[in-house]
Amino acid sequence: MSIEKVKAFFATYGRENEVLEFEVSSATVELAAIAVGVEPGMIAKTLSFSDNAEGCILVVAAGDAKIDNRKFKDTFGFKAKMLTHEDALRLTGHAVGGVCPFALPEGIRVCCDSSLWRFEHVYPACGSSNSAIKLTPEELIELTGGEKCDVCKLPE
Repeated sequence: MSIEKVKAFFATYGRENEVLEFEVSSATVELAAIAVGVEPGMIAKTLSFSDNAEGCILVVAAGDAKIDNRKFKDTFGFKAKMLTHEDALRLTGHAVGGVCPFALPEGIRVCCDSSLWRFEHVYPACGSSNSAIKLTPEELIELTGGEKCDVCKLPE
């Protein structure tokens, strides 16, 4: 089970007990915000995109942000194309609704969007449709080996 892999990942940092599991679904930004008890922007959604080859790129963004296609293409050099549910599971090891930037196969690029830095803490999923963990955006970068990017737009 994907959440067990994520808990094992956090165990290497002594943080496995910080993984939150809910009695209700947190599979969407709206449901996760209700489950955690925070505003939707604080949910760190993980979006999976084709890397224009055989792999994928994960963009972790604030729950209220949307991909800006121009910024995405300027940053990565190709058009944003989200993975199918099947490809997301095959490439990341996590099913849609629980896709997260933790416990990933080797070689997946993780990019944390600047939209996250509006918040002191954000809540990414932990490999299941009813889990999350409270992290600072800086911890998210550190734990994922990710990089900061600017590929989203905020609501007007």
